[in-house]
Amino acid sequence: MATTETSGSGDVTRSLELLWGSGERPTRGPKPALTLERITEAAVRLADAEGIAAVSMRRLSTELGAGTMSLYRYVPGKAELLDLMLNHVQAPTDDEESFRGGWRAAVEAYGRETLQQYRDHPWLLQVNQTRPVLGPSALGGLEKLLTYIKPMGLSDPELISVLVMVEGYVSGVARTQVQAAQAAEESQLSDEAFWQAQLPVLERAMESGRYPLVAGLSEDAFGMDFDHFEFGLQRILDGLDVLVAERARRDHADR
Repeated sequence: MATTETSGSGDVTRSLELLWGSGERPTRGPKPALTLERITEAAVRLADAEGIAAVSMRRLSTELGAGTMSLYRYVPGKAELLDLMLNHVQAPTDDEESFRGGWRAAVEAYGRETLQQYRDHPWLLQVNQTRPVLGPSALGGLEKLLTYIKPMGLSDPELISVLVMVEGYVSGVARTQVQAAQAAEESQLSDEAFWQAQLPVLERAMESGRYPLVAGLSEDAFGMDFDHFEFGLQRILDGLDVLVAERARRDHADR
């Protein structure tokens, strides 16, 4: 799934005005039938259904039953609209309970929440977010996370690195899951049928003796029942556990 859009690629000042509500509101002409929120929500629905490439000002005007030029009274173009879309889908959830129970519970909840976000909005995988325009949702989410992970006792750069590490892991898993679903849909071939088609060749390869370790794998080695996401997430948390304990011991010794 190739990247097709980049956050912050438009007029950053204008995006910030729109995100924080500090820009001028349209005043001329008849009473507006649209709102910035309605436009953003429609753009997100369109991207969810057809991908980010389907979102254009012209297509959006059709979806909203409005003239294309009327949209420009609210948002300069697709680049700034993308910043609004990202802010919309990244709004912190109301689920506080799963974040309670210490820093480990919070990081775990962050990982699960992020994976669900990618599942709900697969087009996020097509957006380069290395230079995000920070709106209320992004800062609100960061504030929420820091509240729960600050007790880890790590330095500020290390705390941010924890979030970068988890997001990187989750986005990789999400990309695999989304691409698998797309492959099945586009080929009209189930996973079972796909591997069944390869079975005769694979059986001969295993019987050749050239791949003894692969041939010796258990039947459930590639089974769908194994939760690879859960396994990887718990190993990340285990590693952080070691670091946090080591840092706590060092800080105690220095006192």
